[in-house]
Parts: sequence; C-alpha cells; structure tokens
Amino acid sequence: MIAQLARRSLQPVRPGAPPRPDPRPDPSIEPRTDPREAHVAALIDHLRRSLIAAEGEEERFHAIFLDRSNAYLGDAGFGRGCGQALVLRMRCVFSRALELGTAGIVVAHNHPSGDCRPSATDIAATRRLGAVGAALDIELLDHLVITRRSVFSMRAGGLL
Repeated sequence: MIAQLARRSLQPVRPGAPPRPDPRPDPSIEPRTDPREAHVAALIDHLRRSLIAAEGEEERFHAIFLDRSNAYLGDAGFGRGCGQALVLRMRCVFSRALELGTAGIVVAHNHPSGDCRPSATDIAATRRLGAVGAALDIELLDHLVITRRSVFSMRAGGLL
C-alpha cells in the first residue's frame, strides 16, 4: 500500500484530471490505538525507567497510585535490596495510598538477573499486597516484574 501511494505520487498529473487523494493520514480521524493500551504502555515505560535507572545487582520496588478512573495520582519507590532479597514495607506503601485517596495501585519490582519470572516470594508478596489492599478498599491492579528486556504481569499470568 505504501509503495503504491509512493508510485502514484511520483506520476505526473494530466491536465484536466481530477485531483489525486492526499496520501497523508487525515488528522481528523481518531487514532486506532486503545487509550487503555497507551496508558498501560506509558506506565510500563515509566516503571522501567524508574527501576532500571540504577545499574547493578540491586532490586527496587515501586508503586503507582491511581484514582477510580485509573488516572495517575502519584508514584514512589518503597524498597531496595541486595541480590535476591528485597525488604518490602507494605505499611509505607498503603500509608501513601491512603494519603492520596488511591483506589487502585500498580506495583513493580525489577529482577537484575534479567529473568522476569516471579519467584515464590514474589507471588506470596503479591497475594499479601492484594489482601491488605482489599481490606483497605484499594485494588491491586497488577504487580509487574520488570527487566531490561521484558515484563511479567502477575495479573496476565493468572497469579493475581
């Protein structure tokens, strides 16, 4: 299709011929990207920058706080660890969530190893986060494990 448009635009116009259609996209037409997908992609990009920014073998934990319509309220880092261990202070995460009037939360942590598969500890922490959030009427929307090259969603993986 692109090649056809390019060839057609290079052909000379005959006198009296009807004008050729403009091959450029019509700006009045809405983009076909689902805004929810764009929103999720932007969140993942933001989390990847926050978690992968520091090189090294340190795990980091980050949370994004959203309102009832999934609009951004704020985000913060809540833990760092050495090697395979990360100390997560759930009290701090949910304290901040309550301060902001959060309805939903997306949490993420990195795996410096490059393997985005969640560990048994990751899965257990996700379930605890979900239970604490439910008790406070704050939905855990997802827990992402992020590496430089990939992302694992606990929700999409059926673990949430």
